[in-house]
Amino acid sequence: MTDHNRPFSDEERAGLYRAIYERRDVRSQFLPDPIPRPVLARLLKAAHHAPSVGFMQPWDFILIDSPEVRQQVLASFKEENAKAAQNYSGERQTIYRSLKLQGILESPLNMCITSDRKRGGTHVLGRNSIVEMDLFSTCLAVQNLWLAARAEGIGVGWVSIVDQTQLAAILNLPDDVYPLAYLCLGYVSEFLDQPELQAKGWRSRLPLEGLVHSNGWGVALDDQALLEQLKQ
Repeated sequence: MTDHNRPFSDEERAGLYRAIYERRDVRSQFLPDPIPRPVLARLLKAAHHAPSVGFMQPWDFILIDSPEVRQQVLASFKEENAKAAQNYSGERQTIYRSLKLQGILESPLNMCITSDRKRGGTHVLGRNSIVEMDLFSTCLAVQNLWLAARAEGIGVGWVSIVDQTQLAAILNLPDDVYPLAYLCLGYVSEFLDQPELQAKGWRSRLPLEGLVHSNGWGVALDDQALLEQLKQ
């Protein structure tokens, strides 16, 4: 039996599930310590081993340690965040304004993971019907990096409140390259017990048993054994 076919040990499975359950979107707990180059290389390799439709591998990774570039991204965040706050009123807006939604300057490293929408040529295997598969594939690279980072004790925060056109201009991206994920990375003082938005009362995790359907939308699952397991 080759190593790739070796079953995962109980400890290895536990480590994978721990990374999944303890992954957090980090904004407030970054430490100034730099990420060692061997660790950063492992994170990038993990991201690069994500699955991609047609093996197109549409991702690129822009490492950002320039204070000037970060200040420009932060300016875009502040502008977009002010707009987003207007979507709420009363107590909801007060809570929104109290949330820390980025760690652009506090984290020791920023990274933009992009998606090259032309990579692989005009006809990419598996992308004929769903042209967004390049974007979906790049999201898998983000998730790979995020889980590997958690296993390394490194926090990751996704800054989604930013104008993508401005971000593309700041980073000098070619026309066909989309800035899919702007991330803040670094060691942290702690990983919170629960997602910060849940802890602050913004939203709670939905019960999984209500999200699983049987053979079609809205048909309740009648597998009682599975339902009981989902509730645990």
